[in-house]
Amino acid sequence: MRAWIPYVIIGAIALLTSIVLARRYANRSAARALLRHRARVDRFKLASRAHVRAQLLEDPAIAEAVREHAAELGVSEGAAWKRVREYIEEIVPFFNVIAYFQIGYRVSRAVLNLFYKVTVEFEDRSAVQRLPKNAVLLYLMNHRSNADYVLVGFALSGQVAISYAVGEWARAFPLEHLFKAFGAYFVRRRYREKLYHTVLERYVQLITRQGVTQGIFLEGGLTRDGRLRPPKIGLLDYVIGIAREPEYRARLYVIPVAVNYDRVLEDRSLLLELAKSEGRARPSRASQMADVARFLIWNVTRLLTRRWKRYGRAAVVVGRPMPLEPWFERERDLFDVPRSERLARVQRLSDDVMERIGGLIPVTPVTLACAAIQSFESDFIPRTRLLQRMEEMRDALIELNARVLRADRDIEETFDRAWRMLRMRRILSESGDGFAVLPRGRALVSYYANSIAHVLGPFESAVRERDTLPAVRASGAWALS
Repeated sequence: MRAWIPYVIIGAIALLTSIVLARRYANRSAARALLRHRARVDRFKLASRAHVRAQLLEDPAIAEAVREHAAELGVSEGAAWKRVREYIEEIVPFFNVIAYFQIGYRVSRAVLNLFYKVTVEFEDRSAVQRLPKNAVLLYLMNHRSNADYVLVGFALSGQVAISYAVGEWARAFPLEHLFKAFGAYFVRRRYREKLYHTVLERYVQLITRQGVTQGIFLEGGLTRDGRLRPPKIGLLDYVIGIAREPEYRARLYVIPVAVNYDRVLEDRSLLLELAKSEGRARPSRASQMADVARFLIWNVTRLLTRRWKRYGRAAVVVGRPMPLEPWFERERDLFDVPRSERLARVQRLSDDVMERIGGLIPVTPVTLACAAIQSFESDFIPRTRLLQRMEEMRDALIELNARVLRADRDIEETFDRAWRMLRMRRILSESGDGFAVLPRGRALVSYYANSIAHVLGPFESAVRERDTLPAVRASGAWALS
């Protein structure tokens, strides 16, 4: 009857041994990944969710918010605490070194190299490397595509592991688990409940105090018209809040990051959303799904028939670190003034950072070609005049210290790279000794020209005058980034 007992014992020992060996293998893999990438991983990122949850549940500010929420809505404090636990479960990630560096890095490299030729530049790499070891870094970026998360994470994988603030669009299986494994935390945009914002604020301040490097898209959402959007200050204000404790003021640094593409994968969808905001009819869901299906079938066919070509450049420029200590010195009474005044000062800081990001925007071949096309009043442009205008713009950009990719390249070579994409997208067609802008391509010309119009100096007004896209109304400054 008891002859099976030894087999159970052997099986249990084998199972425990397998678990131990698997854990050791995972630890070694994680250590090898860190050594290979030599990236900075903040120790607190490796803390368990239970540890983070316990700290938040013991936070006096959250306890006070629970009491206020219960009194205001007439519910029990137990029900309010239950809501807090749900918010914590939703927000807090579970960073995994192997998922980030072994899986995420390799997948992002493969996907990005399939679609783009990636360019990464530093305004001053040595300044980033000289930052103090206890520095708290905040990467603030413009937002052109959902691919930005992958692109910037890949670009900085040899420097640091970033924790992103991600919108609720990613809270779908399996994206939610992937983003949380990569250290991203979720935020609800345009959700005004005070209890939720208290939990989010205290979580952001908790990880900031512990030195976790964060990445925030300062515009708060994707640009629909190609222009830089006014900055949102919600999360930045939360981060700056830790400076109520003076020892943190010298540790906070902002690093501006600018991204741009020869092709934004969702550009037509963004333009459709812009048309809807203007009051124009939006295509039906069935029509949109049909467009997506055609896009997928077309690209799969190109892969299978070996006619696949990449979508040009995806470029990242990492700016020089901005220490916030001098700003705190100028704003010594920042936490003594009314909240509205504090937010106004934070808004001015955000505007300054956004201006720096704008100055770092990479100028890719397609954006330069589209800006040149848009500066003409006619939809037909002779080739010689187009090349001449592109060269004039490039020279002006170089003189203004703009980030022109491969500025040493002959202008005809630059245009040829742009022409391949513009022809493939059916934006431009060749006719005789020149090129004609196709009707369906005019909005895309404006979209890509707008991404660099602000750095074009004497050519900016000509580009703006031909812009066919409506201006997007800015949201209030209180909104979350």
